[in-house]
Amino acid sequence: MLLYVHVPFCVRKCGYCAFHSGPFSQEAAKLYVRQILLEMAGWGRVLGRVRLESLYFGGGTPSLLEPGQIEALLRAADIWFDLSPRAEITLEANPDSVLLPGFLDSVRSLGVNRLSLGVQSLQDDLLAMLGRPHDSAQARRAVHAARAAGFTNLSLDLIWGLPGQTLDRWMNDLAGVVELAPEHLSCYGLSLEEGTALTRKVEAGALVLPDEEIGARMYLEGSEFLESCGYAHYEISSHARPGRESRHNQGYWAGLDYLGLGPAAVSTIEGRRWSNPSAFEEYAEVVAKGEARDEVEVLSALTRRQEMVMLTLRTGAGLDLEKFKATTGTEFPWRHPAVEQLRSSGLVRLRAGHLQLTRKGMLVSNSVIEMVLGVLDRMHADTV
Repeated sequence: MLLYVHVPFCVRKCGYCAFHSGPFSQEAAKLYVRQILLEMAGWGRVLGRVRLESLYFGGGTPSLLEPGQIEALLRAADIWFDLSPRAEITLEANPDSVLLPGFLDSVRSLGVNRLSLGVQSLQDDLLAMLGRPHDSAQARRAVHAARAAGFTNLSLDLIWGLPGQTLDRWMNDLAGVVELAPEHLSCYGLSLEEGTALTRKVEAGALVLPDEEIGARMYLEGSEFLESCGYAHYEISSHARPGRESRHNQGYWAGLDYLGLGPAAVSTIEGRRWSNPSAFEEYAEVVAKGEARDEVEVLSALTRRQEMVMLTLRTGAGLDLEKFKATTGTEFPWRHPAVEQLRSSGLVRLRAGHLQLTRKGMLVSNSVIEMVLGVLDRMHADTV
């Protein structure tokens, strides 16, 4: 099983972010940790000491927690679950927050073995436009500090398609992060989320996005550059050195069970899915109830099939057609005219029994996956 712990605090809200988070305070963090420990204990009693292959602290800004609080959560995970000695333990962090004296040394000594830094850009004007609390110098210092603390598995997040970002500036960012030699890179296209400050500025014309052609070149040429530097493009937005793929995210894409703790966290276990309330007071009430959930979605066979296709097509490995047949009881219609059209357009390929998106297909993955799911839905309707 995978364990995700959502830490819902930020020093300030970034202009583009729609993830659930609120203002940080020491008192709020203490209350939060207390609730997470209660929730973890409750699920430990319900599920037993189930094996944990990965533990991921996401946010928000998990690095705002004190090392002692992170230690308490790690100890509880080892008590209530069977935390594998080989578990991947990831901490998301902002560059500015990990530069506090002793922080990285402490969390590394506690067993955190993977650090994911939200760098986003190495250009100060773009960081300021995004509302990030760090500058490029702090980002570089954070990487060097992580290495000095003994982290050998480091991931950096970057964003392309930003207002004011040209193709040259994006490629310069990639060259800059490659010089920092992380093991993993997550490169996300900017998504304009409803209600965010950045979206409002774009809609008002105060900020202008790169045009579609430039955005496409950022994705395609950026991916080619990273692969030439030894970073395999193993998922739509993810690049890694061999053996340094995110095991936690790979578990999601493979359809493994996962338990989410904290406000707004989502869980899927044994075909049942639920989410915690976002508001802290409501979340605390749910924790007090234990396993009981007012709204639990039981995943139908159709939903599980759709998610299998959607999630595996995100990856470089693609959809295993034999596994699809074993899981669904039907052959994948890879000779269907719509699938043949995707192949002839260079958007998908059939390789070693797997249907895979090409790099060009990954660029328009939502449209390709929607078309594939449409074929499967029509095939399902014809058999009902």
